[in-house]
Amino acid sequence: MEELHHYANRPFAFVGRYLRRRLLPHLVILFSVLGAVSFSVSTDWALKGVVDSLSKGPASGHVWTALIVLIAFIAADNLLWRVAALVGAFTFVGVTGDIRRDLFRHLTGHSPSFFADRQPGTLASRITATSNAIFTVENMATFNVMPPCVAATLSILYIGTVNLTMALVLAGIFGAVVLLMFKMASAGKPLHHDFASKAASVDGEMVDLVGNMSLVRAFSAFRREQHRFEGTIGTEMRSRRSSLLYLEKLRITHAFLTVVSILGLLYWVIKMWEAGAATNGQVVLVTTLGIRILAATRDLAVALVDATQHTARLSEALHTLLQPHDLVDHPEAVALKGETGAEMTFDHVAFKYPDGRSVFSDFNLTIQPGQSVGLVGRSGGGKSTLFSLIQRFYEVGTGKILINGHDITLVTQESLREAITVVPQDVSMFHRTLRENIRYGRPDASDEDVWKAADAAHCTDFIQALPEGFDTIVGDRGVKLSGGQRQRIAIARAILKDSPILLLDEATSALDAESEEAIRHALANLMKGRTVIAIAHRLSTLKDFDRIVVLDDGRIAQDGSPEMLTHKEGFYRELMKKESMSMSLAAA
Repeated sequence: MEELHHYANRPFAFVGRYLRRRLLPHLVILFSVLGAVSFSVSTDWALKGVVDSLSKGPASGHVWTALIVLIAFIAADNLLWRVAALVGAFTFVGVTGDIRRDLFRHLTGHSPSFFADRQPGTLASRITATSNAIFTVENMATFNVMPPCVAATLSILYIGTVNLTMALVLAGIFGAVVLLMFKMASAGKPLHHDFASKAASVDGEMVDLVGNMSLVRAFSAFRREQHRFEGTIGTEMRSRRSSLLYLEKLRITHAFLTVVSILGLLYWVIKMWEAGAATNGQVVLVTTLGIRILAATRDLAVALVDATQHTARLSEALHTLLQPHDLVDHPEAVALKGETGAEMTFDHVAFKYPDGRSVFSDFNLTIQPGQSVGLVGRSGGGKSTLFSLIQRFYEVGTGKILINGHDITLVTQESLREAITVVPQDVSMFHRTLRENIRYGRPDASDEDVWKAADAAHCTDFIQALPEGFDTIVGDRGVKLSGGQRQRIAIARAILKDSPILLLDEATSALDAESEEAIRHALANLMKGRTVIAIAHRLSTLKDFDRIVVLDDGRIAQDGSPEMLTHKEGFYRELMKKESMSMSLAAA
């Protein structure tokens, strides 16, 4: 797929990409609108024919022919508008779908640092705002900008058949009025933006009050909050009134210019009629087309301002969303084979975060296939960073990380993450059923496999107690489940995925002692033959591990079996003493 970041500062090229993708229906819309406007303007010309035929009397025999032409033009005008609208309903909506799919695909390719610096809700809203802006711009260009431009051009050409000088004067008036209206409409943008901001603040105030209603009630602050809210509404109403009055000022100015121009045009064409230089039909033609031209100026100017605003929003959104990906697959990257167990090597790794904070300078560590390694140490020692580097969420500065001898920068990211299963401390869950959340580890798993994984993770007892069992919707981020239940679901998901590398980040921290013991047995079965790295603060969870690595300020301070480190002075022994003391106090 074409890289979208090339369009970060090229909004029109970005829009053109999707116009080309649906070129045929866009051409149908274009020619339908051009035809509809042409027939609409030509209706005034056909009306001129009817008036001229009527002036000649019934004997001329051309009245019915002129009427048929007029009716045909009106019918074609309406038919082509409906064709444009119907095709547009499918095409413009289709473009919004194309854009959202592509933007979402590009967004998911960003590194964790990209999301850490931005609010997820803002990014999601920008995707929708971008597609909506393009939908609005397409609609406005098709139905609000192009029609008056085409209508004015054709009207001026028709008037040119009556009097060329009059046509040129009208062209000048049209351009001048559009420019004036555009400048006036642009000058009013701060007022409209201020109103939009004030309206948003009213909504925000209401949401804030509703969300904190218990606090308002506890302090008996209803009257105070009502006065405050009334003040917010009053500010919004004044801002809205200013916005509407400015628009009315624009309309009054336009109405005055239109009346003056039409009076001048009528005087001119009637003087021509008096001199015998214009027929009755030509008087009607000039008058109706003149009104059409001048009426189009206001709507065109406002549409151009709106289109400009939406284009500006589009440019800002694209600049934010279409940043180049920090992490991309090497052109010659190969898939990492999903072997049971995996040797992992950190070879002279140096790493610092994008903000300049250094974590590792010359880090070396080798983990044998099937070995279980516990990471302990003070906060900021590098444990979580190590997990991130294994999953290639960041690029190392120097050195290499190898899995079974393969540099992870030379394997595809998808295959790397398929080979790794993570059970995090803060479990993420979708607003879906329990079955779907467990099956997320392996989408093609059967219901029986899902049940076995849940049973191995000791989930079936509480799942069966729920009214809808595995079909229970867990709520936003699993809000309907307790912390321990969410963690057991995460372990079931990991069991089902069955990857050769297992990363445990405080995987039993939210469980009570009884559940922790049960999960430890489940994890022991899962860990057999797999390479396991676990971050833990409760050392009891690491007592059966092969090896403990103590990290301190990005360096390995201690490395050995739990039994060996227990009898050796250092951080691990101190931590063991503190944990034993805490357990004794809790038991007392």
